[in-house]
Amino acid sequence: MAGSHSFGGQGLSDALVILGAAGIVIPAFARLKISPIIGFILVGIIAGPSGLGALVPDYPWLNAVTITNRDAIEPFAEFGIILLLFSIGLELSFRRLMAMRKTIFRVGAAELLGGALLIGGGLIAMGNSLTAAALLGLALAMSSTALVLPIAGTSSPVGKAAFAMLLFEDLALVPLLFVFASLGGSGGWAEIAEVAWKSVVVIGAMLVAGRFLLPPLFAQAARTKNPEIFQAVSLLTVILASMATSAIGLSPIVGALIAGVLIAETEYHTEVEAMTAPLRGLALGVFLITVGMSLDIATLLNNWSQVLAGLVLVLLAKTLVTSLLLRLSGMRPGIAAQTGLLMSSPSETTLILLGTGAAAGLINPEAASFWVVVTALGLTVTPLLDVLGRRIARRVDRGSIEAGDTVANKTVVFGFGRVGRMVADMLVEHDRDYMAVESDIDHVIAARSDGYNVLFGDVGRAGMLDRLEIGSAKAVVLTMDDPVLVVRIAKAIREDFPDLPIIARARDTDHAARLYRAGVTDAVPEALEASLQLSEAVLVDIGVAMGPVIASIHEKRAQLRAQIMDEGHLAEEPTLGRRRLRDAVPPA
Repeated sequence: MAGSHSFGGQGLSDALVILGAAGIVIPAFARLKISPIIGFILVGIIAGPSGLGALVPDYPWLNAVTITNRDAIEPFAEFGIILLLFSIGLELSFRRLMAMRKTIFRVGAAELLGGALLIGGGLIAMGNSLTAAALLGLALAMSSTALVLPIAGTSSPVGKAAFAMLLFEDLALVPLLFVFASLGGSGGWAEIAEVAWKSVVVIGAMLVAGRFLLPPLFAQAARTKNPEIFQAVSLLTVILASMATSAIGLSPIVGALIAGVLIAETEYHTEVEAMTAPLRGLALGVFLITVGMSLDIATLLNNWSQVLAGLVLVLLAKTLVTSLLLRLSGMRPGIAAQTGLLMSSPSETTLILLGTGAAAGLINPEAASFWVVVTALGLTVTPLLDVLGRRIARRVDRGSIEAGDTVANKTVVFGFGRVGRMVADMLVEHDRDYMAVESDIDHVIAARSDGYNVLFGDVGRAGMLDRLEIGSAKAVVLTMDDPVLVVRIAKAIREDFPDLPIIARARDTDHAARLYRAGVTDAVPEALEASLQLSEAVLVDIGVAMGPVIASIHEKRAQLRAQIMDEGHLAEEPTLGRRRLRDAVPPA
């Protein structure tokens, strides 16, 4: 009964604050186009022990709208980070992780050590001892997985680079904890070796179990057609994996990431992601509230100049190191700068390392408390750093283009809506350079913030093709949703450059015929191709044999090719989605 009474009091008031933040504050921030991350952190600051919680002794009624015990909601906050890494694993595959290994272990290691050296050097110059500066440098060089990845994702250029570095930092956390403990005189090096061999055994067992046990387990859950059972199996998988890695001394988020990657190799990953998304969002919200609660307003106000100076030191050092490393690895200047700024604030793991260093007697308790405030403030301003990074990236990239970026030997994509983006993604997938030109400034801003190489320009304006020196391009792709403009541009390019490949988006067979008359190399009628693919899927799903279906699709394409050939008065039959094997073989 005592436990029930306790939950009915403070437990329900904590739930009220959390659900109130999710249901009222966050939609309001979204309507104002402000990041919900800032909303959750502000809720933690206002409703936490340094905000309204400090007034509870004088005004007991405030207890209903405050969270005075951060430790009470800490487990659910940690669960949010676990589910975040689990969801990231669902978007990955072993093939993608292997492709990223150089970035993870080279750039990631250099970023962590370089940031630690620069920050540590600044701390030594400020009068700190060598040991304290080294430990504080390592702690402050960590970046926030829980904030950076929800902001950047894992598919954009910024997100891919950030994820690789964050993954290395998460893997380095446990060895760092043991190093801190060993320097404090409580052992550590033997424990590192023990964790290493246990990790090999446990992770190997997880990979084998995931390969042979997860598919039949999820298949059985799917057969029940009960979403609650499917969700329970999903959560059971991530919890068991997290517990397994935690039991051997690794971080539980490593187990969560592995569980996600294992499920990503099955056909159930989409359903699992949809089932766990609502709980992940709420749990991450709780984590962000705890970040706001850790910000001691009194300490911040009493030492604002020192706190601000410390935060600027960390942000500048990490931005410089990360941006420089990414630039040296071949990333565009704007994306490197944006990633560096986003990764510059300290991390939730910084708080763990500061606590470990203080407990081992390696870091002065007052210094640890000071850097906890700096870390909390840094986490709070992370969304603002993202906004600043996007603006700087646009200016830097615009300057680099104006300084002489050309279309020589690149594929030029005119129009950057959904079709243009897909073409650009496939070109990047096959390591082919491109440059896109778009007349809608909002589309340009959005695309450039996502890392695409897009120029603002109206291809219909006289002189644009000459200014771009389109004759030096490798190919031209016309994706604009304006049939008349596409025909006009195709004709103009063909008149000046008879041998330049021109691939155009067509509305239908009539538009495709006009484009072929204008001189395009290939015209793809989007409506017809989508209709043929849809027809193929329908026929197969209702039981028609695959062979006759494919034959009928080819026959229909042949009819459409003949129609286009007739309407366009063509001497040769157009491809219309058909490619012969010899077309795919490069000349000897």
